[in-house]
Amino acid sequence: MQMFHPDNRHASAEHAKLWAAYEIAYTAVDFSAAAMFVVGSVLFFWSSTTYAATWLFVIGSLFFGLKPTIRLVREVRMVSLGKDQQLAERLNGG
Repeated sequence: MQMFHPDNRHASAEHAKLWAAYEIAYTAVDFSAAAMFVVGSVLFFWSSTTYAATWLFVIGSLFFGLKPTIRLVREVRMVSLGKDQQLAERLNGG
């Protein structure tokens, strides 16, 4: 199984389930980061909320940095799942 290959999500039902879970996490992080940037941008209109706006930008930036991390972790799990299945097949004589 090759990392980052789009067909990996179809390798088994377990792969499809894992792929879907990570895609949901990725999308949730993406929407959260975007929301933080939008709210942070609006808060910069008033000097009294600049501090909160700055923190929203920092947290939103961390969320944007989390996105590639989620993808990498997903790919490592997908590859390890494939190896687990191959080992189980070998142990069962398949």
